[in-house]
Amino acid sequence: MSKRKLISFDWAMKKLLRSKANFEILEGFLSELLRENIRILELLESESNKEDSKDKFNRVDLKVKNDKEEIIIIEVQYDREFDYLQRIVFGTSKVITEHIEKSAAYSEIVKVISINILYFDLGQGSDYIYHGTTAFKGLHSQDLLQLSEEQQELYGKSKIHEIFPEYYLIKVNNFDDIAKDSLDEWIYFLKNEEIREDFKAKGIRKAKQELDILKLPEEERLAYERYQDDLHYQASMVESSYTIGVIKGERKGKEKGRAEGRAEGRAEGQIEGKREVAVKLLASGSLDIEAIAEITGLSIEELQGLKKGDGDD
Repeated sequence: MSKRKLISFDWAMKKLLRSKANFEILEGFLSELLRENIRILELLESESNKEDSKDKFNRVDLKVKNDKEEIIIIEVQYDREFDYLQRIVFGTSKVITEHIEKSAAYSEIVKVISINILYFDLGQGSDYIYHGTTAFKGLHSQDLLQLSEEQQELYGKSKIHEIFPEYYLIKVNNFDDIAKDSLDEWIYFLKNEEIREDFKAKGIRKAKQELDILKLPEEERLAYERYQDDLHYQASMVESSYTIGVIKGERKGKEKGRAEGRAEGRAEGQIEGKREVAVKLLASGSLDIEAIAEITGLSIEELQGLKKGDGDD
């Protein structure tokens, strides 16, 4: 089947999918993933899409409100983050607190769905899509706690998990490039930036039409190419520095000759890897210190110390 190179989904989220004329693309992707017909009411402000020095930062997110008044966070992440799982919990919590009136009852909290498109290995698992919900299980009877009829009427929900945030982790690199259903057609596009002629998933033909690189104005096409180059450069720095740091840490642990020494050495190596990444990013001048702090997990104060120390050498 013929293929055509298309704009990456993260760039489309930053530049093209914000137009109401292109909502059909986002609606198609979300409908296939969530297995229900999604209609977008509006896009909400999202901190990671500001046009400033952080514009090169390898994370893009989008907040969407659907026709059920649920808020959906879509995030594309390229760089390894040691505390990524904790960060998505913080992100959903922040959205909940931002979208409830001060005098409103807790029953008015919004439902949040966090969709994370990951281009790095997170955790251990062979699947390429993971779905997480909240459930309460009896310690003795092993039954699942359910809502009463009164609670169902009050909350407008039939199941407890519908109240709490839900999480989707899409580990793009685990996908085997075999599209077995319509959702896989979208995953294929996310991984390969290509849409085959026989794909029929909801919204995907619109994506094929609107995300054609050849249709970009020359200035925007050049900006896109620079963005892609920056992604490759920063990913290489992060991955190589992380790997070197772990190897050094394991070497230190082996020299100590004890299991606890190896664990301690690995931890030291991970910290060393973070610092090496930070020093390189600080020297490159491509990102401001807040963005580097978010990439590496180091504090602003520690980064300032590294910057000062690098300048003294």
